[in-house]
Amino acid sequence: MRCKMKKSVSYIGVLILAIFVLHIFAHAQPDEKLFMEAKILIFDKEWKKAQEKLEQLIDEYPDSPLISQAVFYKAKCLKEQKGKERDALKAYQDYLERKDRSKSLAEDAETDIIELAYKLYQRGRRSYLSEIEKRLSSPNRVVRYFAAIKLSQVKDKRISAKAVPVLKEIIQKERDDELRDRAKIALLRIDPDVLKDLEDEMPERRALLLKIRVWKHGKLTLKINIPWALADLALGSMSEEERAELREEGYDLDTIIKTLIEEGEIIEIENPEEGTVIKIWIE
Repeated sequence: MRCKMKKSVSYIGVLILAIFVLHIFAHAQPDEKLFMEAKILIFDKEWKKAQEKLEQLIDEYPDSPLISQAVFYKAKCLKEQKGKERDALKAYQDYLERKDRSKSLAEDAETDIIELAYKLYQRGRRSYLSEIEKRLSSPNRVVRYFAAIKLSQVKDKRISAKAVPVLKEIIQKERDDELRDRAKIALLRIDPDVLKDLEDEMPERRALLLKIRVWKHGKLTLKINIPWALADLALGSMSEEERAELREEGYDLDTIIKTLIEEGEIIEIENPEEGTVIKIWIE
């Protein structure tokens, strides 16, 4: 009986949700209906049909507030259709020329243009490499980096070498190890000597240390420096029971780690009765 009741509740929930969606759809304006239909088709990867719905919206409702999004998603639909790369690239360019473009969709459009341009280059259309080259100076960091990594794959070293300054920027400034490794691989493709020279110039990165100092009656009695990677591994291996015991004593390990890493603060523990002061920090 309980199982049947649960199923009934689930069916009722789905039914209510369906009615709610149908209610919204029934009261939507014609342009909104077309846009919703197109989004459903995009979700189902029915790219051609979705494109047709979006083109109908653009043609019939040019003053719709949804036009900008429709232009973007039309480009997305074209990108997913084989042989439509040039049309997709042009559609993305049209979107980027719009004053009402959104920042996040514009970034997607820029990176998709880079991807499309590279595909067209692979098919013998070298002129499209200019679309990648011009994005090496983009103020958008994501676009700039993607353009450099993609351009590094071009076989003509005179062209791929244009990505070197941006790749150096990634290696020198970024903290994300995965991103830096991708840039190193890209630089290695272009010129291994450039990567070697760059690594020789860069100062060696110091490993973070967990520092512990203990004073008793004003005198330093204990001084410990532990590589943070090792300390973090040890802390992470502690059981929940051990963590619970520490919490009972007034030490929340998760809060301590968060304070050390995210806030960069010095943790200070005092015991006036014993005259001890303990300081812990990462450096």
